[in-house]
This record gives sequence, structure tokens and C-alpha cells, in this order.
Amino acid sequence: MKVKVADVKVLKDEPIEKALKRFQKKCQESGIIKEIKRRRAYEKPSEKRKRKAAEARRKQRRRSK
Repeated sequence: MKVKVADVKVLKDEPIEKALKRFQKKCQESGIIKEIKRRRAYEKPSEKRKRKAAEARRKQRRRSK
């Protein structure tokens, strides 16, 4: 299993709110939040296939533009 990591170093004299915002943005970009939401409940194999097919269609659509 591939482990996703989002780490942010707080810079000197940087407000914690700004560092937290950067951390949240990194989590969003790396897909950690989406992964957590997906794993909250069991996903039937048929639902998994449908989700993967939809993701593939979205990816294909983005690449064709």
C-alpha cells in the first residue's frame, strides 16, 4: 500500500494559521482527504469498479482537451 504524506515546516515568524492553510492545501492536492472519506465505509466491489471507471473517464476527458 502506498502511504501518502503531507508535511509542512512552519517558517520563522509565520502565523500558525498560514501554516495550517498550507498543510490543508497539501492534503487536498495529495488526495489524503478524499482517501479518508472513501475509507469511512465499506465499498462493494461493483461500486469500486464504477468509481474507477468514472475516474478513468474524467482523466481521459481532461487529457483530450
